[in-house]
Amino acid sequence: MKIILAEDNDLLRKSLSFFLESKGFEVNQFADGREALEAIKNNDCDIILTDINMPGISGMEMTQYVRITLGRQTPIIIFTSSGIEQTELDAFDIGANDFMAKPISPSVLLVRINKLLKENNR
Repeated sequence: MKIILAEDNDLLRKSLSFFLESKGFEVNQFADGREALEAIKNNDCDIILTDINMPGISGMEMTQYVRITLGRQTPIIIFTSSGIEQTELDAFDIGANDFMAKPISPSVLLVRINKLLKENNR
């Protein structure tokens, strides 16, 4: 299973990538939203994990592009350090499948990824 991981926090990105790879996932990681979006446009992936605030292009803009321009239903989980409820509601409105507040628990993330992948393969 291929994951696109877009997170500008180096420590979080690398630790999540290491954890997910140890669980058998192939992770392509990006610190820049625009680079992540280029990878999404040019490659198939099974799930997208993105921080909401990214350099280049935000996680929200990335989600909108995937849903509207590419017309893909690839599961998307958005991360944020913002505890603002409206941000979470906006993420769901534009097509995000899930939303996680930082700090991210790798074990909880894994459960959510597996749930979305199972739902997407029905």
